[in-house]
Amino acid sequence: EVQLVESGGGLVQPGGSLRLSCAASGFAFSIYSMSWFRQAPGKGLEWVSQISSGGEITSYADSVKGRFTISRNNAKNTLYLQMNSLKPEDTAVYYCARGTKASWAPKGQGTQVIVSS
Repeated sequence: EVQLVESGGGLVQPGGSLRLSCAASGFAFSIYSMSWFRQAPGKGLEWVSQISSGGEITSYADSVKGRFTISRNNAKNTLYLQMNSLKPEDTAVYYCARGTKASWAPKGQGTQVIVSS
């Protein structure tokens, strides 16, 4: 069974940082591209970033480019999202997903990020 478990969310002040983690199990993590999505209150699911299976190729939504960094550790079956210079508009539930922006399934249960003073 494919399992994706996100962690690392919380309450942070504007300008602060958080590092999200996603522990993967039940599939060959190292051969899949992986993605992060988010869903803000009252809005639809938004793609945030993706990374190739080996970690060499990354891409980001314009809204987070230059502030967020996606990475992975295939030895630990773990995906990361380093989020810096956080803004109130980054408030959302963040999900990791197996696959890319164009084709992904499934996603985890999510971790809440709240950016507020």
